[in-house]
Amino acid sequence: MRIFVTGGSGLLGNTILRQLEATDHETGYLVRGAAPPDVFAGLHSTAFPGDLHDLDCLEKATQWADVVIHSAGLIHVGWKQLEESMRVNRDGTRNIVDACLRNDCQLLHVGTVNTQAIGSQDALADETTPLENEGGQIECSYVLSKRAGNEEVLRGVERGLRAVLLHPGFMLGPWDWKPSSGRMMLEVGQTWRPITPRGGCSVCDSRDVADAIIAAIDADVPSGRSYNLAGYNETYYHLWTEIGKRFGKPRPIMPAGPLQRMAASNYGDLRAKWTGKETEVNSAAIALTSQYHWYDCSRAQTELGYRNRPLDETLDDAAAWIRERFL
Repeated sequence: MRIFVTGGSGLLGNTILRQLEATDHETGYLVRGAAPPDVFAGLHSTAFPGDLHDLDCLEKATQWADVVIHSAGLIHVGWKQLEESMRVNRDGTRNIVDACLRNDCQLLHVGTVNTQAIGSQDALADETTPLENEGGQIECSYVLSKRAGNEEVLRGVERGLRAVLLHPGFMLGPWDWKPSSGRMMLEVGQTWRPITPRGGCSVCDSRDVADAIIAAIDADVPSGRSYNLAGYNETYYHLWTEIGKRFGKPRPIMPAGPLQRMAASNYGDLRAKWTGKETEVNSAAIALTSQYHWYDCSRAQTELGYRNRPLDETLDDAAAWIRERFL
């Protein structure tokens, strides 16, 4: 079988390509511009130069492929860059959906748990939890644009598309070339952070997520089925403590309190207003990381064989990758 992967230079897309090397499948990937040579080193894979708006490239790729794994996306957790986020996460997904429909490709769409309901310290969220649970997601550019991408896939399903939607949690692991989610590990590893975000996330290994996505190719499930691919439900305080240990940093002092969250939010938003550029510190990001994005992955465990390796293994391997390449 031929499998075309978008976002092949990202953490998950690159991991998927490397996991597929151990199978009999042929692989191809979408690449925009010239990627550093190490990113695709060792892969026996076909490059399709282009982007999500290069319709000729997408047509050639979906004519070649049997399955498309769409893992490309723009991540900006903030109030700005909505138009740019929609162009990539909504419009780019629409282009993928249309190409898959024209050429009868199966689509495995990589979303995010940030489009799903959130859990709490008392009750985990699953795929059936109402979206308004615990006040709902923070409707920033990332959340809105990724939800719009999901909607494009579901509209495609109504038109006959064979698709599964897969929603990873907070992924860490090797092959994080930019880094993406590993940026948190890099920042905690570089400088002692005495104050952590208030809330929590569901930490998973990109290799385990990649295995579940590959398993979805042959899974006998209804088109349009959604799966949460999360993992260990951790407070940021505990996660940053564990990350810090791997870089010789002291334990954080405390999670951010109300005044600290307010000060960081106001500072970030005012700075964005003055400079015209929104950084990772802004009121949307502060609000999102004050929630508990904690999930139950029973559906994926039962139907896709999804499993989470020990958290220590994930943190050790991700820290080694960050240390070797960025510190």
